[in-house]
Amino acid sequence: MNLEIILKQYSPDFHTVVPFNKDERLLLLNFTEDNTDLTPAIFDNTQAFTQYINDKLSAAHARYGIGGYNEHRMVYSRSAVFNANNGGEPRRLHLGIDIWGKPLTPVKAPLDGIVNSFANNDAYGDYGATIILSHQLEGVSFYTLYGHLSLASIKNLAEGQRVKKGDVIGEFGIPAENGSWPPHLHFQIIKDMQGHKGDYPGVCAYSEREQYLANCPNPDLILNMLPYAI
Repeated sequence: MNLEIILKQYSPDFHTVVPFNKDERLLLLNFTEDNTDLTPAIFDNTQAFTQYINDKLSAAHARYGIGGYNEHRMVYSRSAVFNANNGGEPRRLHLGIDIWGKPLTPVKAPLDGIVNSFANNDAYGDYGATIILSHQLEGVSFYTLYGHLSLASIKNLAEGQRVKKGDVIGEFGIPAENGSWPPHLHFQIIKDMQGHKGDYPGVCAYSEREQYLANCPNPDLILNMLPYAI
């Protein structure tokens, strides 16, 4: 059966991934070139970028900022991680949903799963501490990725460890631990890990858009947050 159809069927049963009350405001954030307020002078400086996010959330009286799936983002020019090794097309298209908020915000498993892998992807601009869970619904296997966590989130993990729906699996990391980003969670659904462990591309080249989006469905099928964004 098609994974997207299965996730839609189970949508009401998923646990919230971050503490979230549906009466709260969620701020939809735009990191495309259309957002002329977010200049390279801001996003190239982690402290200034963090202040930018915090100011936006404060002005909107929102606990979280959210968005980014299938978004072509200029902010990835801040790190060589997203450049092609041969000087070709850089990676700029985001494959997950980001939830921006306070450091140490708890992150919970939306459904039962098993720890597939984890790693500290500690290059500047990378995921930092990362956890990948494997799941199965209706006989269909898939994975969820949690990036930009705290180092404490992966301290006592073991591959194969069982995780129950609603278990706290980690927390938003500070910039020194999360790849030098403003505190947030990168959440991504992956059908096929394609040989990766502890990591999977969260950003692809625009020319690879269709193949990556086919393998990484819209994360809001599990998050159920975007309908509440303003």
